Amino acid sequence: MKTIVNIFIGLVISSSLSAQTVNLPETLIDINYKYIASQNTNNAQNHVKLLEDEVLNFNHKEELFDQYDDAHDVYTVSFNIPKGKIIAAYNKNGKIIRTIEKYSDVRLPLEVMQAISKRFPNWGIIEDAYLIKYHCEADSLNQEYKIKIKNQDQILIVKTDEKGLFI
Repeated sequence: MKTIVNIFIGLVISSSLSAQTVNLPETLIDINYKYIASQNTNNAQNHVKLLEDEVLNFNHKEELFDQYDDAHDVYTVSFNIPKGKIIAAYNKNGKIIRTIEKYSDVRLPLEVMQAISKRFPNWGIIEDAYLIKYHCEADSLNQEYKIKIKNQDQILIVKTDEKGLFI
């Protein structure tokens, strides 16, 4: 009886000790992870995402290898579509150093719309622009909304941040 129990325990232990090969998914480490993390992709509209993807997928080695100047350690590249523009500065390794982004006719965040309607109750929004400034060494984005509002014959331009605080 002891022999059967010992054999059973030996089989259980040996089966749990056998090595298993587990294939893990490939991990990609992007040099522009800070830019990716800083983008608010939850509320971003299609034209905003389109331009930001172009900035991230830009192949600096093929496009600018011959034009790189050692004296200025930075490339400046413009990306344009009718509703937006990004000017991005890359270093020689393809890391995004800074960007300046401007988009027109974007969906305003709820906080911004509430702040405008509270401060200017009988005014309507007729035009808006979304401005973003990114720098790789900054902790956060600088986001600003420039909004043109109208009340009968009067037109005002107001600026707010992403939280609806007037600038």
